[in-house]
Amino acid sequence: MEATRRRGKVHSNGKTAEETEPTAQWGRAWEVDWFSLSSVVALLCFAPFIVYFFVMACDQYQCSVSQPLLELYSGETTLSAIWARSPSFTWGAAKIYAVWVGFQLFLYMCVPDIIHKFIPGYVGGVQDGSRTPAGLINKYEINGLQCWLITHAVWLANAHYFHWFSPTIIFDHWIPLMWCANILGYLVASFAFVKAYLFPTSADDCKFTGNVFYNYMMGIEFNPRVGKWFDFKLFFNGRPGIVAWTLINLSYMAKQQELYGHVTNSMILVNVLQGLYVLDFFWNEAWYLKTIDICHDHFGWYLGWGDCVWLPYLYTLQGLYLVYHPVQLSTPYACAVLALGLAGYYIFRSTNHQKDVFRRTEGTCAIWGRRPPAFIECSYRSADGGVHRSKLLTSGFWGVARHLNYTGDLMGSLAYCAACGAGHLLPYFYVVYMTILLVHRCVRDEHRCSSKYGADWKRYTDAVPYRLLPGLF
Repeated sequence: MEATRRRGKVHSNGKTAEETEPTAQWGRAWEVDWFSLSSVVALLCFAPFIVYFFVMACDQYQCSVSQPLLELYSGETTLSAIWARSPSFTWGAAKIYAVWVGFQLFLYMCVPDIIHKFIPGYVGGVQDGSRTPAGLINKYEINGLQCWLITHAVWLANAHYFHWFSPTIIFDHWIPLMWCANILGYLVASFAFVKAYLFPTSADDCKFTGNVFYNYMMGIEFNPRVGKWFDFKLFFNGRPGIVAWTLINLSYMAKQQELYGHVTNSMILVNVLQGLYVLDFFWNEAWYLKTIDICHDHFGWYLGWGDCVWLPYLYTLQGLYLVYHPVQLSTPYACAVLALGLAGYYIFRSTNHQKDVFRRTEGTCAIWGRRPPAFIECSYRSADGGVHRSKLLTSGFWGVARHLNYTGDLMGSLAYCAACGAGHLLPYFYVVYMTILLVHRCVRDEHRCSSKYGADWKRYTDAVPYRLLPGLF
């Protein structure tokens, strides 16, 4: 289906501007092949059970991913027996989850950001997003750091003073909460799907492939909203998804203290390194508006369910593993893991900071001492017929590789997993998954950029030939 576009000005050759320069395929795929369709259907059916498998393996098999498979193969157990031993949905967990989501919704919608007025360097309050394929620029209320601070202040006040609930409440209801998260994930994805047909926020930014399964999974609407400020992408990715990340780890830490009488240095490392990542996300939430999730992905099951279930359950496997297998690392090994994680964070943050400064100053800045930095001038056309210009940075980290921020992210991911030692494969799922995700994102992003910028993108890749690892890939 072609993009909705305005009628272009007629040139002397009888062609419109759009016919002379056709609108690029900006965003996700337009056509769905048989492999993509089969993958989509498989994920929709089995992804919840992939998450269940890892959590169940810890609950019933001390985090061994091979033992349940071997027992099923040998006939020692059955799927129904494994299922029967797992905690089921409970109304108690449903109440906990409803209070959690409701509290985050209240903070997101009803508590405008004020901390940007007091914290130097922090960008909060109302900010502009990137231009959509249809040419729109949405406004966002950036208050994620404030929501995170309030939430954790309440958590710590409860743990030390009020004792309304146990600090281990998340771990103690982990599997029942998973079923609640699945319900919300599918409800959100289904609502966004129906909304795109009946009352889309911006019809010009909708994409229909003609395949109902692909539309449901990858999304139809670009930036679905309810009212002026409730943005599905920003809310579900950051709250309740990422705000929960550090709370989940704190609950794991509390459980380890309850079970063993102490907290291991590996658990502290996981909490510190992942906490740094989460804080970085919220400190730079305004920058997040410029990332692929907001700028190019449509909102469907992939983001809706993924933010509700996949992110909080599989991104926190290291802490869950350490509850069942407390690991006390040697001092040299712990220092090496910390150094790897901090180095990865430095590369990740510095690379993104260079791009952010370059964009905000429109290139009138110094990168690694070079002023002005080197860049490639590009142009592209949005669906409304407008021609826009952009600059692709080729100085600093962006001259070393086209996605060196992903390289730093992967270094941090490896550090989270290495903090768990080498006893089991389960905690290493995260770095394997992130490698697949980010390599795929590299390819997908570059395909989109090639379609968007055309020959200008070829000039850019000639100037910066490597994607992730200089000299290798």
